[in-house]
Amino acid sequence: MSLDVSPQLLAEAENGEVREQDFVETVRTSLPYAYDLIAGLATELRAGTAEFADNQTPPPSEKERGQLLRALSSDAIRGSLERHFGVALAFQNCHRVAVFPPHSRGGETYTRFTSPRSQILNQSPEFRDC
Repeated sequence: MSLDVSPQLLAEAENGEVREQDFVETVRTSLPYAYDLIAGLATELRAGTAEFADNQTPPPSEKERGQLLRALSSDAIRGSLERHFGVALAFQNCHRVAVFPPHSRGGETYTRFTSPRSQILNQSPEFRDC
């Protein structure tokens, strides 16, 4: 299971739409490593002058790696985090997540980061089974 959903939030979902801020809070408490990593990168992006901010440090354990994979593989979670932090997310391998300004989608740097070439160049034997 990806998220620890409260009975109240489940009841809300069963009766209609869920407020995105409640969903993001559930993501924050259920996937704290992924949430904190993306929050930190978003802060780094806003504080600097680089075109993007990215993480190249592997997660400390498979538990954290799993959180990151669940957050970025779910369209709902990924989209909510992008809107919440005001970023565009990009992902390579098992842990290299990057945040870009939303207007960067389709731009040269974002396109290069998300290209098959970059994915191939960012491979190494230790990433095979991650």
